[in-house]
Amino acid sequence: MFIEPRRYNIHTGWIEVICGSMFSGKTEELLRRLKRAKFANLRVEIFKPQIDTRYHDSLVVSHDANHIQSNPVSVAENILLYAHDVDVIGIDEAQFFDDQLPEVCNQLAAKGIRVIVAGLDMDFKGIPFGPMPALMAHAEFVTKVHAICVRCGNPAGYSYRLSDSDTRVLLGEKQEYEPRCRTCFNEGMLNKKSQETRIKTNMSITKKPLT
Repeated sequence: MFIEPRRYNIHTGWIEVICGSMFSGKTEELLRRLKRAKFANLRVEIFKPQIDTRYHDSLVVSHDANHIQSNPVSVAENILLYAHDVDVIGIDEAQFFDDQLPEVCNQLAAKGIRVIVAGLDMDFKGIPFGPMPALMAHAEFVTKVHAICVRCGNPAGYSYRLSDSDTRVLLGEKQEYEPRCRTCFNEGMLNKKSQETRIKTNMSITKKPLT
């Protein structure tokens, strides 16, 4: 379990990253840390990307329906506009932000602010997602949480897309994604690739001119 580090110097800031697959409890852990900060009478602000409207336009909501009021922003740099008179800043769905987010987080930490970031570390193809790799490199603390693979029950670190959409950013829930372990994810991707090959082969045969 993550234990908040002791603040030896009230002016010392840092970056914490919570990462993992979908349904792994990233937002739940983010909300837990922010609520503890509020119990300690610290000034807290939370942000999320404006495109994330799955549950609510302005609330950060976990899959377990816990929520907290947030500030939706269109670009990472706008977070700096709200970063006044605050001790702790939370950022959810960080993978959807632009590449300026790591620099924004560094600036906030340099001001003595505790920055807690949550996001997917990999996209539906298993490729590192958006600014998350850079954030993890700059962070003092990185927590990787896991879901449970729906196929075999092992710890899941991958978000397997059930639909055929190839768009990288596709907002969705259990109807679009399921958590899988490495083995089950690779099997699913291999099956999809084989299916695509069969479809292309059939289309090629169908289009072949008659002689």
